[in-house]
Amino acid sequence: MDIFSLILIAIALSMDAFSVSLTEGFRLKKNIAFYQILLIGLFFGGFQAIMPFLGWIAGEQVKFIVATFAPIVAFVLLVAIGTKMIYDSIKVIEKRQNQSNVFSHKKLLILAIATSIDAFAIGVSFSFLKTDILLPMVIIGIVTFAFSELGVYLGKAIGHKFGDKFEIVGGVILILLGFKILFGF
Repeated sequence: MDIFSLILIAIALSMDAFSVSLTEGFRLKKNIAFYQILLIGLFFGGFQAIMPFLGWIAGEQVKFIVATFAPIVAFVLLVAIGTKMIYDSIKVIEKRQNQSNVFSHKKLLILAIATSIDAFAIGVSFSFLKTDILLPMVIIGIVTFAFSELGVYLGKAIGHKFGDKFEIVGGVILILLGFKILFGF
C-alpha cells in the first residue's frame, strides 16, 4: 500500500479520537494539566497503533480462507467502518452538560479502546492485502497522537461549535479508500 493511502487511513482512523479529544478539551477546559493532555495523545495514539497489529495477526490466521476475496473483504470492512463513523457522528449525541469536569484515567482507557476498535478491522484488511504492518502502525499512532493533542487544544478554544462532526470526514475517507481498493484506482 502506498504511503499516501496509509496517511489517509491514519487520518480517517484518528477522526474519532480527535472528536473525543475535542470534546474532552471542551469539557475540561481550564481543569486539564499539560501531562493530562499528553496522556490523552499517548493513550489514543498508542491504542490506534496497537490495534492494527492485533487485527493483522488475526487476519494472518484466517487469510488463507479468504485470500481470493481480499479486496472485497477490505472494501466491505472499510465501507462498514466508514458508514458507522458517519452514523455515529450524525445520531443524537447524549447531552454533555451532565458530565463532570474531572479528568479520569479509567474513562480515558475506555475511550482509547472504544475509538481504536475500527483500527483492528483495518489491521485485518492490511493482512488480507499483504501489507507489512510496522509502517502503518507507526503512521497511525503518530497521526492519532497529533490529532488527539490538537483536538484537546482546539476543544479548549472552539470545541462547542463542531463537536463530533469531524468523524464524518474520517468515515468518508474510509469509504473512498474502500472503493479505491476494490476498483484499483
